[in-house]
Amino acid sequence: MRLATWNVNSVRSRVDRIVDWLGRSDVDVLAIQETKCKDEQFPYQRFADIGYEVAHVGHSQWNGVAIASRVGLTDVRTEFEHQPGFHKDPAETPVVEARALGAVCGGVRVWSLYVPNGRTLDDPHYRYKLDWLAALRDDARSWLDADPQAQVALVGDWNVAPTDDDVWDPALFEGRTHTSPAERAAFEAVVDAGYADVVRPFTPGPGVYTYWDYTQLRFPRREGLRIDFVLASPALAARVVGAEIDRQERKGKGASDHAPVVVDLSAASETRSASAASATRSASAASATRSASAASASGS
Repeated sequence: MRLATWNVNSVRSRVDRIVDWLGRSDVDVLAIQETKCKDEQFPYQRFADIGYEVAHVGHSQWNGVAIASRVGLTDVRTEFEHQPGFHKDPAETPVVEARALGAVCGGVRVWSLYVPNGRTLDDPHYRYKLDWLAALRDDARSWLDADPQAQVALVGDWNVAPTDDDVWDPALFEGRTHTSPAERAAFEAVVDAGYADVVRPFTPGPGVYTYWDYTQLRFPRREGLRIDFVLASPALAARVVGAEIDRQERKGKGASDHAPVVVDLSAASETRSASAASATRSASAASATRSASAASASGS
């Protein structure tokens, strides 16, 4: 199975590119962020025409997340259990934004996530971002506590560059969001909850990015950020056989400012067979050791 995530920065503006890319990339499941439309405005038919079911949650011209799948789409959830809300006026009731959507696709629980930006370190949105990540960490940990073999993918635009290798100029980002110690600690806490970054081993940095701002020629100057990730539960991480960042899709007229991130998974049955074979080899080796030890003791 091929799983991808892509912040498309307006699905209606870029639907032609997205559909064309799906046809070329052979992706089975695509998690989409920043659709920037309401549910009734999403171009469902364009995806259906090429064999994809779509689940989407969007409330306005901001945010919005979706999952397109050709390997099944069931048990759709439009927020995680303890997802916090936000309102710019602290006197008003916080509203849960369209930033998380989960569904089971081909036996994998996929979460398409658009983590809050944070804006500035002294903005209430920054506190909201940290609370949002903490709530996701706690819920994600509970899923593995309930089922250690759960196949879960937390994918999307995390709006965090976890290391200095993920930023073209770390000094430029001092005192700003995306690289602050608190944001990096919040991201690492999700990893520590049992979810591995399965793309980095196949795309090591420095200088490997997923996002380039439209301004100041950031893309041709290779001045970007790595902020789009696929974090996988242990059972799912064991199935990963490859990953790539499709930088080519950032090129050309009408491109998103993010590139798609793609992960290749082996069949679950192959993983189980490999694990069983490994266990059999280990058991055989242990048996041989015991037999050798017994023979040695008998001869002594």
